[in-house]
Amino acid sequence: MWLRSLVVAFVLQVSVFGANAAGPFGTVNVGNWAGGAFSNDETGAFSHCAAAAPYANGVSLFVAQNAAGSWLLSFASPSFRFNKGDTAPIDFIFDGQEQARLFATAGTTNMVTTILPPNVARTFQKASLMVVTTNGSKPLQFVLTSTAPLIAALANCVTRVKADGLSKAGDFTKGAAKPAAAEKQAAAPAGGKPARARSGTGFVVSTGGHIVTNHHVIDGCVGDIKGNLSGEAAMVLRVVSSDANNDLALLQAPSTTTFKDFARIRDRSIRSGDSVIAIGFPYHGILTSDFSVTTGIVSSLSGMRNDSRFLQISAPVQPGNSGGPLFDNTGQVVGVVTGKIPALRIAVATGNIPENINFAIKTGVLRDFLDNSIVPYQTAEPKSEIKTTDIAANARPYTMLISCNATEQAEAKR
Repeated sequence: MWLRSLVVAFVLQVSVFGANAAGPFGTVNVGNWAGGAFSNDETGAFSHCAAAAPYANGVSLFVAQNAAGSWLLSFASPSFRFNKGDTAPIDFIFDGQEQARLFATAGTTNMVTTILPPNVARTFQKASLMVVTTNGSKPLQFVLTSTAPLIAALANCVTRVKADGLSKAGDFTKGAAKPAAAEKQAAAPAGGKPARARSGTGFVVSTGGHIVTNHHVIDGCVGDIKGNLSGEAAMVLRVVSSDANNDLALLQAPSTTTFKDFARIRDRSIRSGDSVIAIGFPYHGILTSDFSVTTGIVSSLSGMRNDSRFLQISAPVQPGNSGGPLFDNTGQVVGVVTGKIPALRIAVATGNIPENINFAIKTGVLRDFLDNSIVPYQTAEPKSEIKTTDIAANARPYTMLISCNATEQAEAKR
């Protein structure tokens, strides 16, 4: 009876991403884990897939993936005493090594939920033992049996329901990807952990093949760093210089490669409210293999905590856009896309998911970096406005997919 009430509480708690939910539809049964798919009670639309398991320490775990692809982990116990809406830090130790601090929100007096960043979700999937502490409480231990097939089954649940609808919900453990195939892996470097495929974006800034990207795109890469222009074969790139503080890196194409087309940096300050266009390769391998184009405005001339090195922009960006060019409406580069606000953490802390709050490195910081690296880049005054389609067409010969294999430790820092 207690576990059944917990399932109801968990369904309601996940409503931080929507209204109250109904279900389960279909089944997820892996080891001691049981669950299925859930819908939004108000709209009837698919909400999330979730499963629960009780533990001998009196705490039940709930794992879920919502329709947007975010992973959630909840802890519930009749001994918990929270005020609804309270937030608390939770420290995780996986297999005695991997550590993470996340923030959980109380949806009921007996349950708290945290949102798992992708790297923590991967670690949870592979770990054998998880130790959790919060606010100096006694550590709670969880033996993580069957979590790898559970994650695969929940991901399969989300994929199938989004494709076929709740009416065709069935046994989601059937046809789930094997855990080892859940994410591309490369061979482990000597004495190290397995490396994983990583990708970002870069753009050429000189005829000599100098390419700008983010430091975090190439940080921790093992083996070759490769660059692909749309529709062309990959080339191996060399790291010329990197600035972790300003999140910039300079790569160079092979000496046998020349570029007739390259980006030009705007020589005049941009203003709040000006239109911008972001071009990059988000979720490469999942979405289109071509670059994507998004539009927005400059929302602010400073970043987080008034950091004057950055612009805040409303143009939507995703993982893989990092390092890509940000253009004004005349086709000149006005920034380097560097990331988005940590929406999941903000949602946990405030109960609201921020939208269209993204950041780009200003051209002043970029030009200082290029000057220090002695790169013969070119600047240009803004010209007359041109169509977004033309800006994208002009950018195609010099906007590049950047890819490498990176260590898991490096991935965890991202």
